[in-house]
Amino acid sequence: MQLISFLILFPLIIAAVLLVAKGDMLRNVIVVASAIIIAAGSIVLAVQYLGAPWIGFEFESPIVDYIGTAIGVVIAAAVIAFGVKYKNYLAIALAVIQVVGSLVFELGFAHGASSRIGLYIDSLSIVMALIIGIIGSGICVYALGYMIDFQKHLDEHGEAEGLTELQRKDRRPEFFALMFLFLSAMYVIVFSNNMAWMFTGWEVTTLCSFLLIAYTRTEEAVNNAFRQIIMNILGGIGFLVALYLAVAFTGTLSLERFIAIGMMRPALVVVAVGALAFAGLTKAAQMPFHTWLLGAMVAPTPTSALLHSSTMVKAGVFLLIKLSPLFAVCIVPATMVVLVGGFTFMLCSFMAISQTNAKRVLAYSTIANLGLIVACAGVATPEAVWAATLLVIFHAAAKSLLFLCVGTAEHHIGSRDIEDMDLLFDRMPRLARFMMLGIMCMFIAPFGMLIAKWATLVSFVDSNQIILILLLAFGSAATFMFWAKWLGKLSGIAGSPENVELTVHPSEWVSLIIMACIAVVACVALPFVSNIFVEPYVVGVFGVLGRDVAVDNLWLSSILAIFVFAVLFGGIGASKKKRVGVYLAGVSVDSDTRTYRNSLSGESIATSRNMYLNSFFGEQKLRPVGEVLCSFIIVVALLASGIIPPVLFL
Repeated sequence: MQLISFLILFPLIIAAVLLVAKGDMLRNVIVVASAIIIAAGSIVLAVQYLGAPWIGFEFESPIVDYIGTAIGVVIAAAVIAFGVKYKNYLAIALAVIQVVGSLVFELGFAHGASSRIGLYIDSLSIVMALIIGIIGSGICVYALGYMIDFQKHLDEHGEAEGLTELQRKDRRPEFFALMFLFLSAMYVIVFSNNMAWMFTGWEVTTLCSFLLIAYTRTEEAVNNAFRQIIMNILGGIGFLVALYLAVAFTGTLSLERFIAIGMMRPALVVVAVGALAFAGLTKAAQMPFHTWLLGAMVAPTPTSALLHSSTMVKAGVFLLIKLSPLFAVCIVPATMVVLVGGFTFMLCSFMAISQTNAKRVLAYSTIANLGLIVACAGVATPEAVWAATLLVIFHAAAKSLLFLCVGTAEHHIGSRDIEDMDLLFDRMPRLARFMMLGIMCMFIAPFGMLIAKWATLVSFVDSNQIILILLLAFGSAATFMFWAKWLGKLSGIAGSPENVELTVHPSEWVSLIIMACIAVVACVALPFVSNIFVEPYVVGVFGVLGRDVAVDNLWLSSILAIFVFAVLFGGIGASKKKRVGVYLAGVSVDSDTRTYRNSLSGESIATSRNMYLNSFFGEQKLRPVGEVLCSFIIVVALLASGIIPPVLFL
């Protein structure tokens, strides 16, 4: 318990220190040293409890309860203050509702219903701790170099771009303090057996996201930040409703006891499960709440990588995976989760086809893959949960790498548009390889993400989920299309452009290498990842091993992955071959610019451009369909699950 407490409190202390640390040199030392300590602590914890079953730690303190309530009041006050400043009255109203509900719950409703086992650890929380500790802290290190370039751009071009002095102000101390505060809150979520404590961490991540999205204080950033806070407070209110219901019908705030009681008497918890599922869907940015994550892409790239791709949104799917045993007996919430996740996966995969902005492609891909994880949690079979946990691991590793690559590329080629990434293999040879690695890990055999999707498909077939099978088939086809377009753009080699990656900051390279190594190790060590981290959790929860992919196939994919990695990275810096100009069938005018003489004796430029099929897969066409459909599913499910308990208790 001491190590868990350390992982929660240490980033919190560092956040306070970074808030007052102004110099770049001091900040660099603090962030790097703290990241190493946090990563090491997470690894030590994982080794110490490797393969262990669910272990609870007795820790019950009214002081902690009151601290959580005070934090909730501070969060509400901050939201209300920003709401008044920017005249967003909906955010103010929702913040008031949540804080009043929290105060009533803590001061007048929850007495005698706390959890004696305050903290716990199991294999799923270990997986999340490693993601937070290694990937999360690695992103913080990456941000050191990135934010130097970001602030330099604001200083040099901000006034010309119409930014006020306040918007150009150097707020990096605040930025890094929020990043470490977020790490602390995530540890609270994954280690808290007391659902009230989990709720506190849940709301802290919401506030961190709000402040980081609004970092530049531009009108676009502020509007998107308020979209995020409104949708996530709605989820927070759903979580709070679940706490009321848990106390009223089960008399406990222990997540472990809540699940155990629900397995025996599902009628007691079905409404609470529906409310928690709603909270998980909002945090995981599922339709119709997906727009908050798309809007969050205006934030600096480290924010996108940490909060909105690899970790924060994982809090939503983490909760849904934890609730998966209850979905097996609570049919209405399970149906809501399955259908919303399935339709989100397919429709967001389609919409990603029409995107040329790399960060927007990553955003839609993130939402889609979260939808697949959500659907697996709702299916609630051992096989589906095994697949969902693998999807969490590989998505966090690959997507964090891709976000960081896009951020670095944008600063050095001046664009995040995929169509501007021509010759990136020449202009930024190492970065291009890292980016290609991330893309291949997302959709190509033999990498882990595709193995997990294979297992997902088999689990859907075994559980006769016909609709999900169709959604997965069409969504996966779309996935192949938008990733293949990007990969093809990167792999083109022609001409001899200037290498522009020589000025990439060392902190960025260190983080990129760490993320690439995590992705490589996860793929190569897939059989061990399954055996050591995933299978113990599945067996501990369901009592049986649910794995739809044979161990032999896991080893085969591992061996094949080694060969792919060797080909991709084996030639870095080794080639001394002479570079020649592009050959354009003997009619070349200027090989360097790919200019040739056309059939009318005029000059044309040879270009290669992808198809984006906006008329078929554009946001304007598909977004309303998904929002209306998923909203209808959620409303019907919540109404239906709310009717069941009164009928049973009449």
